[in-house]
Amino acid sequence: METQKEKIAVIIGAGPAGLTAAYELLQKSKNIKPVIFEASDHFGGIAKTVNYKGNRMDMGGHRFFSKSDRVMQWWENILPLQSLKLGQKTIAISYQNKTKEVAATTAGADPAKTDKVMLVRERLSRIFFLRRFFDYPVALNTNTISNLGIVRMAKIGLSYIKAKLFPVKQEKSLEDFFINRFGRELYLTFFKDYTEKVWGVPCADIDPEWGAQRIKGLSITKALAHFLKQTFSSKSSLAQKDVETSLIQQFLYPKFGPGQMWEEVADIVKNHGAEIHSNHEVVGLKFSEETIIEVKVKNLATGEIKTQRGDYFFSTMPVKELVENLEPKAPPEVLKVAKGLMYRDFITVGLLLKKLKIKNETNIKTTNNIVPDNWIYIQEPDVKIGRLQIFNNWSPYLVKDPHTVWIGLEYFCNEGDELWNKSDSEFMKFAADELAKIDIIEKDQVLDSTIVRVKKAYPAYFGSYQQFGVIRQFVDKFENLFLIGRNGMHKYNNQDHSMLTAMLAVENIVNGITTKDNLWSVNTEEDYHESK
Repeated sequence: METQKEKIAVIIGAGPAGLTAAYELLQKSKNIKPVIFEASDHFGGIAKTVNYKGNRMDMGGHRFFSKSDRVMQWWENILPLQSLKLGQKTIAISYQNKTKEVAATTAGADPAKTDKVMLVRERLSRIFFLRRFFDYPVALNTNTISNLGIVRMAKIGLSYIKAKLFPVKQEKSLEDFFINRFGRELYLTFFKDYTEKVWGVPCADIDPEWGAQRIKGLSITKALAHFLKQTFSSKSSLAQKDVETSLIQQFLYPKFGPGQMWEEVADIVKNHGAEIHSNHEVVGLKFSEETIIEVKVKNLATGEIKTQRGDYFFSTMPVKELVENLEPKAPPEVLKVAKGLMYRDFITVGLLLKKLKIKNETNIKTTNNIVPDNWIYIQEPDVKIGRLQIFNNWSPYLVKDPHTVWIGLEYFCNEGDELWNKSDSEFMKFAADELAKIDIIEKDQVLDSTIVRVKKAYPAYFGSYQQFGVIRQFVDKFENLFLIGRNGMHKYNNQDHSMLTAMLAVENIVNGITTKDNLWSVNTEEDYHESK
């Protein structure tokens, strides 16, 4: 019997999509060897964990939750679920369309005894606006009414009714999208300023597809229905199939943050024959007719450039760079659209504190009685900070000293702008000043700080995005090239959606499917939409 000749799959990027592709190739194919080139020195892309003096940071906050049973099972196969000790509470876990009820003392991994474990976490995020806390998504309860006042609430109600009776017939912008679902007054109160802080451009200039990608299924009606259901229901479920992703109450989380998952996957694929080359940047892709032949790779440590031939190519690099690196050059109209693609960059400042100034006024018990939020949307217009993470509440194991508070201040900017160009020391002082200004911390409680910058964190739905079909039509003709992941497809995918694109790409190879339509359809169904 003749042995099949080994084939090479070149994978650009060791983030969730790239590492999932490598794992799936090793599982599903018999003769395809993954060779991964990663430009940085870490795994997981933006879903990495940064370790600063024993305190770990999650870049952007990564809940491990998916409405895909396949993804949920995949994660648990890598890191097993923790043992559940929840009193009389029962959790329903649904995998592969089979639901099993997990009782109070179900056996599982014990995070006190093993590091390889997925924690079950309660989710809470709130909005900080007018120096007060609001539920997120905004709930029609006494707290909201008290914070906003009767007059403003009446305006919100009337504008919502108006939006339902006289909707914008053709949604041409994200502003139209928001107004149709929430009314102009609620849009102006809770969506406009924050969204423009995130993207740096008016909502009127952002394509409505961003809303369809992230919050299509969420509305006032669904938020109210969910609030009533939670009020009168005692059972919680990790599956949460009938709940909008924006409204989920529980999620899984690796003991040491998201990077732990992807470091574990990287070890697994290397042990099963894959190659991973860190600090190696792909700077060219050579093609002939409708086939990619090889990539040109630069060793960032030595400056040496080498080539790697392959049979299949998976790209998670930014589409803009992919098109610009093609050899021979892509057609002028394709290059023009690629050049016009925009991205939003991201900065996180880690602050280690003795304590927070804001108090826990909820009925939720926390260690040292800190506020229970995983993250807080900072709606205040007089500061630049967009969101605040409290790492203690993601996992207590992210914090070296449990008697301290470890937080992440998230800023959205563009490489080269005023925020990006601040020196590290200047930015860390600026960030602490902002939190003190809005009475969340007192500056004399700061013990230490650090800063992490992430380029091209968010593909933008403005610039030349409306002409993206020109790029897709061109790249889809390469039968052995598969664009996967967030930046690889220029789609604001969640972690699970990025993984699903990789899984489907591998299935296409194994099954001889040449069309890429199923890859581009991931995260276009309502089940997969996320929050603001």
